[in-house]
Amino acid sequence: MVVPRLVIAAPSSGSGKTTVATGLMAALRARGLRVSPHKVGPDYIDPGYHALATGRPGRNLDPWLVGERLVAPLFLHGAAGCDVAVVEGVMGLFDGKGDTGFASTAHVATLLDAPVVLVLDAARQSRSVAAVAHGFATFDPRVRVGGVVLNRVGSDRHEELCRSALAAAGVPVLGAIRRDDAVATPSRHLGLVPAAERKAEALAAVDRLAALVARSCDLDALLRLARSAPPLGGPAWEPPPGTPGAAGGRTVVAMAGGAAFTFGYAEHAELLRAAGAEVAVFDPLRDERLPDGAGALVIGGGFPEMYAAELAANEPLREQVAAFPGPIAAECAGLLYLCDELDGRRMCGRVPGRARMTSRLTLGYRDAVALRRSPLTRAGERLRGHEFHRTAVRYTGEPLFRWDGGHDGYGDTGVTASYLHLHWAGAPHLAQRLVSSSRSPSVLR
Repeated sequence: MVVPRLVIAAPSSGSGKTTVATGLMAALRARGLRVSPHKVGPDYIDPGYHALATGRPGRNLDPWLVGERLVAPLFLHGAAGCDVAVVEGVMGLFDGKGDTGFASTAHVATLLDAPVVLVLDAARQSRSVAAVAHGFATFDPRVRVGGVVLNRVGSDRHEELCRSALAAAGVPVLGAIRRDDAVATPSRHLGLVPAAERKAEALAAVDRLAALVARSCDLDALLRLARSAPPLGGPAWEPPPGTPGAAGGRTVVAMAGGAAFTFGYAEHAELLRAAGAEVAVFDPLRDERLPDGAGALVIGGGFPEMYAAELAANEPLREQVAAFPGPIAAECAGLLYLCDELDGRRMCGRVPGRARMTSRLTLGYRDAVALRRSPLTRAGERLRGHEFHRTAVRYTGEPLFRWDGGHDGYGDTGVTASYLHLHWAGAPHLAQRLVSSSRSPSVLR
């Protein structure tokens, strides 16, 4: 398939990748193009802004979570019917898992055979930007750096110095963005505040980014670079079909949403539907009942610690979740919601443990082994996941998962709950297991 595409990268975090990537997506859409948004790595927050910018689901590309062979098929699946795709990188261009380049932005760029646009923070330097660009362009010959976008340029003279040095180094300048505090997006302890929590403000922020990139970057040159990408071989990914759930007929899987539960991969709902389920979203902050006919629950990630009081106050829904007879799959925020309490406030009580906020960030990829059977797991099975949280749970009982240097989670015949974020496209049997183990809903008392 021929999909024009660009990877937006940088030497380090904080250089302006999200500003350029999101603004470029929105600016190209404003031109009437159908834009496919993607994000390298397990990040959930940036894809929310990408979705606002393009009107399409933001999708993640992570070789660690799904395997190298699925990166291009997942990209093609998301980009189907689009005119151009923009892939936002993660961290620095060559920063991957541990001391390797695996799962780095560069790794994904090579798997997609996509040209790279390097975003350079020009603040506090001028000619040195050329040395940085030259180093990144020549570090790995498999990575094609097609040009740079200068960010936080201070003046006309500053821009002239940077452009002159880059021209001498043979690196095209595709844009120069002036310092503009008006486009800043508010942050929290795990990154940007999710778009779903800001609503109108997030839409306005994306509009400002679109205008900024449109006036500061050469959109025609960026499109030419994107169109220089060669065809990608192989078919697009499609969710494999499953078998009907034990409930008979079409299973209803209730999936938590709303402001407290914003983290999830678009492919999860697609896999559930392919496995024979209807996906019904509910908001634990507002809804006092689970969706009618629910035979299984999925409670993903988010920021329940920011809404602990509201979650605790919704006692009718907590009681329904506590008494739910079908299988429950919970990750991170979902784990906290299922615990006995969160920061001293009563939660659902399905997981015997107490959760609290901490000052310590737990972050990293995990190669986990399941220790027992649960709705999603089988004893001895390996699953690759990712942790990213500032909370801790004190469990009662043995952990569900173990890996080198750690362990986590709770599992029984009805619940799979842990801090591990899993990408089900890399293990589609997880969705099929959940649907096939679903139950006919009974009256909850």
